[in-house]
Amino acid sequence: MSMNKEEVSMVAMEIVAFAGDARTKFLKAMDEMAENNFEEAERLIREGDELVVGAHKQEKDLIAQESAGENVEISFFTIHAQDYLMTSMLLSDMCKRFVKILRDRKV
Repeated sequence: MSMNKEEVSMVAMEIVAFAGDARTKFLKAMDEMAENNFEEAERLIREGDELVVGAHKQEKDLIAQESAGENVEISFFTIHAQDYLMTSMLLSDMCKRFVKILRDRKV
């Protein structure tokens, strides 16, 4: 069964929502790091990562449908959702590295 453009757009909106919420958690984690609140930063990173998993599941469902030979109508909004997800994943990686760097610094 093929997904029409409206259905794909709804999935893209879910990806953007999950990724946007994750991004907010990661940015709050960076604020906590700046205040040396590393446990809170790590908690926020874990929460953000859980949101990324939700976004990634939506993305994987689209990929699985296309891999199965179904027609998936990709739009600019779908590309935007993918970009938003990838930048959120990058921010997660950066936050994890910053926690380690800042915790290990010699002051």
